[in-house]
Amino acid sequence: MTLAELKTEVEKLRFTAPPTVRSELLDRHRIRASEIVYWLGTIAVFFVFPQYLAFAATVLTTALFVMSLDLILGFAGIISLGHALYYGFAAYVVGLVSHAGWVEPISQTLLGGASGAVLAAITGPIVLRLTGLPLIVVTLALGVLAYEAANSMTWLTGGDDGLGGIQIAPVFGIFRWTIFSETGYLYVLAWFFLMFVLARRLVASPFDVVLQGIRENRRRMALVGTPVLRHLVLIYVISGFMAGIAGALTTQTTKFVALAVLGLDTSVAGVVMLVLGGVGRLYGGLIGAPIYMIVHHIASQWNPYHWMFIIGGLLVLVVVFANGGVLGIADGVLRRISRGKGAPP
Repeated sequence: MTLAELKTEVEKLRFTAPPTVRSELLDRHRIRASEIVYWLGTIAVFFVFPQYLAFAATVLTTALFVMSLDLILGFAGIISLGHALYYGFAAYVVGLVSHAGWVEPISQTLLGGASGAVLAAITGPIVLRLTGLPLIVVTLALGVLAYEAANSMTWLTGGDDGLGGIQIAPVFGIFRWTIFSETGYLYVLAWFFLMFVLARRLVASPFDVVLQGIRENRRRMALVGTPVLRHLVLIYVISGFMAGIAGALTTQTTKFVALAVLGLDTSVAGVVMLVLGGVGRLYGGLIGAPIYMIVHHIASQWNPYHWMFIIGGLLVLVVVFANGGVLGIADGVLRRISRGKGAPP
């Protein structure tokens, strides 16, 4: 190659635009068409299935609880088997303040979120110093202790009989809570969307990038000067706030607080729903919760004694044959479709 030709090639490289870097972290702030379809679907439920609005409201509150779990498990790597502690604690707080005469729903919901956040702020600095199996055992123990405390304090919580007789004022003083849950569903959907927007902004921020670095290598992040415990406690408190909102909504829509809100089954079911939908995807809980609850509803009607076989079989199939849950399956299908369209005729 002559000197002139070499100079020409250098000039071409100088003025050629660098390739666009694609990153899932950088793209998380972008709204996708599938997201719009999901939220339009939640609105359509109100009109298409009016006879199932009570069940649909329960699905949304459960999905919110699972999304709060995803923030700590999927994005920060905090494995917890006691996340129902914050959900159930807020549910009881709202039920008790209702008995005391505080029946305004919006302030009740905020109180439930605040109670979950405060409890997480108290337990977080202690629990989050641990990792691995000790962390799992301590979170499990805290949940069991809370369950047994609520079960023994029958004078306050109703024990195994639950806490009933809860009254909630109309929303904005206008929209009454009906037996068909029209107001309840829309009220839960509004809070559900607000919490999702908060979570979405969070996972698209530099804060989440730090959390994922801690999840991948906690010791290395500490060596580069990252305040690891402070970041973990902060996301734990935010997660506790969202779980508290979910617990408050559960009390308001059902007008009852069952002891099971603090049970191990609630925490384990949350993990199962998250794995089913896809851990660390934000929409994993939003997809996994309805799938789990709908399959549970249908299977328990078909066989009330052995419905867990169906749930277990579904979970095994998803975990073994799908990388990333149901959302992982959907991503794989879309990739194959896109490759097929891009293939030469």
